[in-house]
Amino acid sequence: MKHIVKLVVLSVLSAAAIGTAFAAKSLENDALAVTAAKVSITQAIAAAEQHVGGKASRAEYERAKGQYVFDIEVVKDKNVMDVEVDPTSGKVIAAVEDKNDHDDHHDRAD
Repeated sequence: MKHIVKLVVLSVLSAAAIGTAFAAKSLENDALAVTAAKVSITQAIAAAEQHVGGKASRAEYERAKGQYVFDIEVVKDKNVMDVEVDPTSGKVIAAVEDKNDHDDHHDRAD
């Protein structure tokens, strides 16, 4: 009986260790992917702000539709725009209104 308990505990610990190692490797690879970008995140933010005519509130480098892009959230007046910037050319490749970020009065008071 003790042998079975030891095997179960060992199996659970092994699975947890493998999962943690995989998660760490995935995060590391995503973070390192930005080194392939020809433009900086600062340049991508400037392009997005100029395109929309607003101010950036969030920026990240992420994989979208099979390729990495800078995803910049830009606010102008009461509109929030999601802007994708090409990491090679620095040009805006997409800009769509982010309807999920409109104030829907469900937020907690600040």
